[in-house]
Amino acid sequence: MDEWKRQLKADPTEWLLTEGQPWVRYRAMIDLLDKSEEDSEVKGARQEMLEHPQVQSLIEALRQWPGYPLKRHNDAKHPLHKLTVLADFGFGASDPAMPWIVKKVMAHQSPEGAFQVTAQIDPRYGGTGEVEWTWMLCDAPATLYALLAFDLGENEAVRRAVHHLTGLIRDNGWPCASQTGFRGPGRKEDPCPLANLLALKALAQVPEMRDSEAAHLGAEMLLGHWEHQKERKIYLFGLGTDFRKLKYPFIWYDILHVTDVLSRFPFLKNDPRLREMVETLVAQQDERGRFTASSVWMAWREWGFGQKKEPSPWVTLLALRVIKRLYG
Repeated sequence: MDEWKRQLKADPTEWLLTEGQPWVRYRAMIDLLDKSEEDSEVKGARQEMLEHPQVQSLIEALRQWPGYPLKRHNDAKHPLHKLTVLADFGFGASDPAMPWIVKKVMAHQSPEGAFQVTAQIDPRYGGTGEVEWTWMLCDAPATLYALLAFDLGENEAVRRAVHHLTGLIRDNGWPCASQTGFRGPGRKEDPCPLANLLALKALAQVPEMRDSEAAHLGAEMLLGHWEHQKERKIYLFGLGTDFRKLKYPFIWYDILHVTDVLSRFPFLKNDPRLREMVETLVAQQDERGRFTASSVWMAWREWGFGQKKEPSPWVTLLALRVIKRLYG
């Protein structure tokens, strides 16, 4: 038995391969079974994923990029989150319809280097109240993550965005920063947990950044937040009951999102704080080693991970992948 599977009450891999949707089977073969992209079964699952009606609905929505303006970053139906779901599934920039989408996403880049979305920020929070192209550290790294996951890491504009992102790091992690002066409800000198999570998610896609100073500082911010969770919230982000609920898509600051990101950095593999966090995740498996979403985004209720009644193949895949990275 693989060492990481000793963390499970039972091995649900076969269940994922027989009951999972195409994106589950595709990622399970790549991420859990270490199969090649050239494997015939992998190719078959990937093609099914590309053609699946639900996936096609995401692509159709993204043809209208940027869509309506962001007013809050946990708006689960916003196109930004559809973009990151395609990235999570394993889409590439050359897949059908993706060149057009990528072109639209990259069409607006700030002089500093961050890719922009349209947003409408109330003047009370540092905005103008008008719809404008702008960036904040709670959206720009998510867009950058998607472009990097689409295998555009060598693109000059994307590299400039990475450079801009790493240039914003402070000794205590990434702050709440924006193009307009928007700042969330926290102390100015504090780092923003969500900004650090999304920034690390992007940097994890760049091999030479996985052991960088920026990655170490950002990871320490998140792990320190966990370590001192009873002392105070940072920018209103707490680590209580809601944080521990399993939820997808990865939109907000919660345990599956945080462990998925931190487990991508090899230097954290034996960090006791991350292991403690993952133990909290492992404890949520059922007797067959499967995981069930304990919170859902209603905008995604038609998807297999958008219900709480039965184990979710996709949520299970994500949890197993975290466990494999730490204990494999």
